[in-house]
Amino acid sequence: MKLQDNPYYKKLLKDPWSYTAGAVILALLNIGLFASTGKPWGVTTPFSYWGAWIYKALGGNPESWFYFQQKAHAEAIKAGFWMDGHSVSNLGIIFGAFLATLLASQFKIKKIKSWKQVVAAILGGLLMGYGARISFGCNIGALFSGVASMSLHGWVFMIFIFVGAFIGSKLLVKYFM
Repeated sequence: MKLQDNPYYKKLLKDPWSYTAGAVILALLNIGLFASTGKPWGVTTPFSYWGAWIYKALGGNPESWFYFQQKAHAEAIKAGFWMDGHSVSNLGIIFGAFLATLLASQFKIKKIKSWKQVVAAILGGLLMGYGARISFGCNIGALFSGVASMSLHGWVFMIFIFVGAFIGSKLLVKYFM
């Protein structure tokens, strides 16, 4: 029997999962990460550490920056990549998403249709990254973990993520399509 003919392969790896199954798995992952690290799930703060570690490897001194003088951030920079549970989980997210795409036979390299798309992607990425850093995280740290901990900022973030998506989609259609 080929792997592709196995009904469990099809159900678990090929077909999309239900929203309920995804929500339960995400909730369990959030609980597990919080239990193991003592911090709610976040994605963007470890990326700031990655940048600091790279800058430090190139001879820079990120420890002199105000952000990295705060105790938690200073400790993370000293500990290194493999001792930061959230950095390791980010690496797992990246490789897990790639593996899931490959196993579901959905990996495709697409031709860039126009330079407008490149500009839109770069501009959108920069704006989302900037917004994530000033709003206490992305949709995981600010929304998912914020709402789960009953923090007001999570609910405010939810409102403005819809406002931003609405405005962004209008700008995308008007200027970049």
